[in-house]
Amino acid sequence: MGKIKITAGDVSIEAELKDTKLANKILEALPLEGVANTWGYEIYFSIPIEAKAEHPRKSVKIGDLAYWPPGNAFCLFYGRTPISATDEEILPASEVEVIGKMKRGFEKLKKVRSGQLVKIEKA
Repeated sequence: MGKIKITAGDVSIEAELKDTKLANKILEALPLEGVANTWGYEIYFSIPIEAKAEHPRKSVKIGDLAYWPPGNAFCLFYGRTPISATDEEILPASEVEVIGKMKRGFEKLKKVRSGQLVKIEKA
């Protein structure tokens, strides 16, 4: 498991990546940065990694980090998306690979706006 720091705008949080092939590939590529896109309470941005989901999931939990194959995107889920029916079952736009979890403080991500810089680095 790899500990990482995510900084988006003036918000900084700690997270942990799982010990999977895809998560390790992302960990090896750090540091990464991109421009935030928001969709409900999700932040996502393209990263220079192409991969297929090994264990695709149609729903995620609050605090999950995921990789979205159609957009080669790193995703941070900190609440409902526009298609989520409940706070317990968060629905991505399409299937994602869950690659990690934010530890705490992820509700601060609600201050992040589209267009802000997001950085991911080893903690």
